[in-house]
Amino acid sequence: MTEQPSASPTPLRFAFYGRVSTEDKQDPAASKAWQLRRAETLIETKGGRIVVEYFDIDRSRSIPWARRPRASELLEALKNPNRGFDAVVIGEPHRAFYGGQYGLTFPLFDHYGVPLWVPEIGGPIDPVNEAHDMIMSLFGGLSKGERNRIRTRVRSSMAAIAATEGRYLGGRPPYGYRLVDAGPHP
Repeated sequence: MTEQPSASPTPLRFAFYGRVSTEDKQDPAASKAWQLRRAETLIETKGGRIVVEYFDIDRSRSIPWARRPRASELLEALKNPNRGFDAVVIGEPHRAFYGGQYGLTFPLFDHYGVPLWVPEIGGPIDPVNEAHDMIMSLFGGLSKGERNRIRTRVRSSMAAIAATEGRYLGGRPPYGYRLVDAGPHP
């Protein structure tokens, strides 16, 4: 009796999701590159490959997935049994989920039987694993805290510039004043 060579397993096809906000002067190309690299590093060890990318540019993390253009397309693709990918990988959960968004979004992945892979978990999120749920919820909370810290730094910086340099930072001029062009910025 001769032994037949076993067929190599079909590699998993992945959709990649990432997001960048340009309000804090991030370079979209660089941000996408490092998020994609993290995702690829995770799935390559399991023989996976990314076949489609969904990347939102200039969308705040606080906007729900259904209102982010590319995230919304990804959610729609989950419904299609001929979607062309077997799983979804996220390079950075802080950028993907904000506050309670994970708890609202992940059930769709589970419902349509599409595994969601995250580097911090080391692979796919197990829908019945409470530790996985807690870790992902924690990332949403950390993301919300990070956004608040950025907002505080920006507002504090703007107030300091206004106080030390006497510059008007925009918005509606105070009563009795009008805006005029002062030439190029020094």
